[in-house]
Amino acid sequence: MIRGQGTVKLYVVYNVLEIFDKLFQSFGGDVMQTLFTTAEGLATCSSENMQYWLRRFILDEIVAVTSSIIHSFILLVQAITLSTCIVAHNNALFALLVSNNFTEIKSNVFKRYSKDNVHNLVYADAVERFHISAFLLFVLAQNILEAEGPWLQSFIYNALVVYICEMMIDIIKHSFVAKFNNIKPMAFSEFLEDLCKQTWNQPENAKNNLVFIPLAPACVVIRVLRPVYAAHLPYSPLSWRLFWIFLLSALTFIMLASLKILVGMGLKNHAGWYIKRCQRRKKLHTD
Repeated sequence: MIRGQGTVKLYVVYNVLEIFDKLFQSFGGDVMQTLFTTAEGLATCSSENMQYWLRRFILDEIVAVTSSIIHSFILLVQAITLSTCIVAHNNALFALLVSNNFTEIKSNVFKRYSKDNVHNLVYADAVERFHISAFLLFVLAQNILEAEGPWLQSFIYNALVVYICEMMIDIIKHSFVAKFNNIKPMAFSEFLEDLCKQTWNQPENAKNNLVFIPLAPACVVIRVLRPVYAAHLPYSPLSWRLFWIFLLSALTFIMLASLKILVGMGLKNHAGWYIKRCQRRKKLHTD
């Protein structure tokens, strides 16, 4: 028997899931765009074409729901895999991070990329950070429900390890990609400026828009919160249990909506500041 065979299996499973995650992230963006286009056509079509657009909308809706369910399942299994590595006591997390990240470097730095390809690669890495946040939230919920003894310090340490490793690998990857493809560092500032313009709904190139489908990560978060809430609900009477379910659901919705508004306001303020900064810098270079 090979030592560490379980770690190798986790590494293979995680990499396969990561590939499918990227595929469904790209496919899901196209599916949602098609669904929105179909919905717009259904809303503006004439009565003669209503049946055609209705059939098309139903078909696109089925494809979108199926894609979201499969993508949610992929992210959930990824979260379970990462959780298994974190709670293991045989350095499985470090083995997974090292093998996965160096495989990512190997598969990217020796390829030829255009500037648009690097642009999309940067956005894909940004989306991956959101997915990792959802995974760590899943691990946190598992620790709250099942961990025995002091676990918070270990969780914070492992979460920092995951984030720092991902950030360092992305820095190394993009540094070599830029070097081998003769892309100047200023290009990454242009990518950020373009993202800020998207935040202000002023995209210059729709082809390079950031595509982030939040449905699958949201399903993972809901799956995380449900058992945490269920563990603290009273079992009887039924009316009291239903009241607490409604109250916790309402509080969660208000909390998430408030967080979304605050984050959106912060991002818009930062985007506005950065766009003005770039405009001043371009004006200075022009003068």
